[in-house]
Amino acid sequence: MHVFELLSIIGTVAFAMSGAFVAMEEEYDILGIMVLGLVTAFGGGVVRNVLIGVPVTTLWSQGDLIMLAIVSVCVAFVLPMAWIKHWKRTEAFFDAIGLSAFAVQGGIYATQMNHPLIAVIVAAALTGIGGGVIRDLLAGRKPLVLRDEIYAVWAMAAGAVIGLGVTQKTWQLLTLFVVVVLFRMLSVHYKWRLPRRSIGTSSPMNTEKNLPL
Repeated sequence: MHVFELLSIIGTVAFAMSGAFVAMEEEYDILGIMVLGLVTAFGGGVVRNVLIGVPVTTLWSQGDLIMLAIVSVCVAFVLPMAWIKHWKRTEAFFDAIGLSAFAVQGGIYATQMNHPLIAVIVAAALTGIGGGVIRDLLAGRKPLVLRDEIYAVWAMAAGAVIGLGVTQKTWQLLTLFVVVVLFRMLSVHYKWRLPRRSIGTSSPMNTEKNLPL
């Protein structure tokens, strides 16, 4: 099996189940769970295809992956509640697996189309984070990529490594996959954050006090 296909399978299963579990947390019905699972699994790839010039209709040629995603959602739906609650404690791990698998897959895809480095980085980032962003928005949550922990940076780093030609062989790509998962989990454990600034707002009472007489 080609590494591209292997990463597609890993990412599809991880993100489909992630979307299904999030939908169950929000008390969606079976249709909502199925939609959220499929959108999480394929949303990033669709967005990537639009930006790098691949017809969106190529999604329908991935019948095996679509069936795999549907089966993954069904498995998630019938899992014992104790297992689902345990998933809550490993939510970041599922996201890390999906992020890494799809980021590497997206970078490979863009490289095979002979796109420049910046396009490879964008393709890796969008493939890695796109499905999760759509999932969180449909679930009424703040997208994970916008939270405090470093998230999209690891997908962009994977794209840069692939675009620069550092990873050519299968074992190198699989090593990159593991490294991205590792760094994503380290950023969660140690709460690594990107620099940020916040604009404080004064309350109306404080504003009135500061008004000139």
